[in-house]
This record gives sequence, structure tokens and C-alpha cells, in this order.
Amino acid sequence: MEQQNYANHRRLVPGFHFFTALLSVLIFAFAAWKLVQAIMSGQWMFSDLMYTGIIPLCIAIVLIMLFVYTRQFATKVQDRAIRAEENFRHYILTGKQLDPRLTISQIVALRFAPDDEFKELITEAIEKNLSADDIKKAIKNWKADHHRA
Repeated sequence: MEQQNYANHRRLVPGFHFFTALLSVLIFAFAAWKLVQAIMSGQWMFSDLMYTGIIPLCIAIVLIMLFVYTRQFATKVQDRAIRAEENFRHYILTGKQLDPRLTISQIVALRFAPDDEFKELITEAIEKNLSADDIKKAIKNWKADHHRA
């Protein structure tokens, strides 16, 4: 496996991020087009609109919402687990809990910092209000995380 660093740490799953997303958007576009087509052709009967446009459009909207929410839910759970892990790591290193001024995105970014850079980066993140991206760029010796979905 390639050494993980700032440039390659993002993980994309082609079947999910590209195929599923693209297919959901195409289904939505086709359903919207069919609904507009039905309305423009004068098919104002409710049953015609239901089967040619409204139901497929609703299904497409549900698919897109499922795509977005499944990603959000998984990420939120992982953020909570990472916060607990990093709080525990900080406690082991310092005997104290993480500073509550750290945001969840900062804590998630700090997981890539090795122990010898961890405390210094926390201080810098708080004092300079560093973004997650800035924290990741400041890490000198990247600690890989291959388990994030």
C-alpha cells in the first residue's frame, strides 16, 4: 500500500462516489424531463402525470437523499469515534482531556499527527484557529489512517 500523506489521504470509492452519484443524478434528470414532457404535451390527467413523471421524480429524489445521508451518517459516526480516540490519546500523552475549544474537524485532522507533533499542533490549532486543512498541511511525519470510509 502506498505511503499515506496529505496529497493522497482522501479516499474515493468509485462505485459509490462516481457510479451511484452519477446514476442518481441521471435518473433525476430523466424523471424531471419526462414530467416536463408530459405537462408540455397536455397530459394533465393525474394518472398520466403520476406514472410518467411524479413517481419517478420522487424515487429519484429519494435516491439522491439516500446517497447524501448514508455518507453523512457514516462520516458523523466516524467523527465521534475519532474524537474519542484522539481524546484518549491526548489523555495518555498529557493526563488531560482535549481542549474543548478544538472543533470536531480540527480533531479529525489531528488524527494524522504522530505523538511527537500532536501536542504542539493542538496548541497551534487553538491559538491560530487553524482549519483542518491547515493542520494536515502542518504535519511533518504523516500517521496513516486507512480505516476511514
